[in-house]
Amino acid sequence: MFPRPPFPGEVRRAAASGRSRSRPRGAGGGTVLLPSMLMFGVILASSGLLLMIEKGILAEVKPPPLHPAAGELSRRGGGGGEEAPGDLDYEVLRDIRNRTIRAVCGQRAMPRSVWELPAGQRRTVLRHLLVSDKYRFLYCYVPKVACSNWKRILKVLDGALESVDVKLKMDHKSDLVFLGDMKPDEISYRLKNYYKFIFVRNPMERLLSAYRNKFGEIKEYQQKYGVEIVRRYRKNGNSAGDDVTFSEFLRYLLDEDVERMNEHWMPIYNLCQPCAVRYDFIGSYERLNADADYVLERVQSPSFIRFPERQSWYKPVTAETLHYYLCNTQRRLIKELLPKYILDFSLFAYPLPNITSEFCRQ
Repeated sequence: MFPRPPFPGEVRRAAASGRSRSRPRGAGGGTVLLPSMLMFGVILASSGLLLMIEKGILAEVKPPPLHPAAGELSRRGGGGGEEAPGDLDYEVLRDIRNRTIRAVCGQRAMPRSVWELPAGQRRTVLRHLLVSDKYRFLYCYVPKVACSNWKRILKVLDGALESVDVKLKMDHKSDLVFLGDMKPDEISYRLKNYYKFIFVRNPMERLLSAYRNKFGEIKEYQQKYGVEIVRRYRKNGNSAGDDVTFSEFLRYLLDEDVERMNEHWMPIYNLCQPCAVRYDFIGSYERLNADADYVLERVQSPSFIRFPERQSWYKPVTAETLHYYLCNTQRRLIKELLPKYILDFSLFAYPLPNITSEFCRQ
C-alpha cells in the first residue's frame, strides 16, 4: 500500500515545552561542532540563509538551470581539461558552490581532515567512501542520489560485474571496497592522492524520494521505522507502517539526532564531510548524465562503460510532486526542519523551498 499524500492541517505542532530537540553527538556522547560557530559560518557563506529561516522568509529565487546546454558534447566526443562541460549558468553555480564551501570550511571550528572528526563522524564518512585502486578514485555515495548506479559502475570497473545493465538486485556491500576497512596510513594516502567526487541533490527532493521509496515500497522500512513513527505521532496510532504520512515523517526527522539518522535521510554534509574531505568534483543529480560522463572521462574509465539508464520502474520526484507535498504540509514544520539540512542547502547552492501562499496557489 502506497502512503497517501498529506492533507492540509494534518500536521500538529508539538508543544514547545513537551519535546526537546536532540543535538548531534560524537563519540562518548559529547556535543560536536558548536551550533553557534556552525551557524556563524553558514550565515557568512550563504548570505543570511539562516536569518531568512528565522524571519520566515523562504526563498523565491530560482537557481540557475542545472541541465546540460543543448547540443553538449558527449564525453567521448571531445572536450577535455579539468572542467566539467556545461553552459555559463552551470559555471556560475559551481563557482557559488566553491566559494561557499571555502567560506564555511575556512571557519576555525570546522574540521580540516577526517582525523579531526569525532570518532562517530569519521566512521560515517569512511563507511561512505568507496575505493577504486585501479582507477585511483574515491566516491562518497549518498543514498537517493543515484548511488546504486555508481556502485554498479564500480563493480564493472573491478570486474565483479560484466555490464552495468545486468539485471540483478543490487548488493550494496559485496564486491565493493570501503575506505573505512583500511588502515590509517592507507586511508591517508588515498585521501591525499586519489581523485575524490560526490553527487548531491536538492535536500527536500531527496527526503521526498526517500519517503516515497522506503515507506511506500520497502516492507523492512515500514516495520522498522513506519510502525514507530505512527505510534509516536498519530493519536491512537496502530499501523503496519505502510501509511506514514509525509508530515509524520518530517516530525520524526525533527526529533532525530542527525548523527544517528538512517543514511537515506541523513544530511549529505554528515555523510560525506565536505570540509574534512576536499572533493575534486561535486556533481549534481539535476545534470546526472553530463556530470557522470565527465567523471568517467576524468578517471579514464574504459570507453565502453557508460552511466546506466534509469530503471523503468523508477518513479521520479517531479517539480509538481514536490510542490504538492510541500504545499500540503504545514509551513511551520518545514521551517523548523530546515536548520538540520541548512548546510546541504547552503554548501551545494540549493534554494530554500518556496512554500509561500502565492506559490502554493499555482
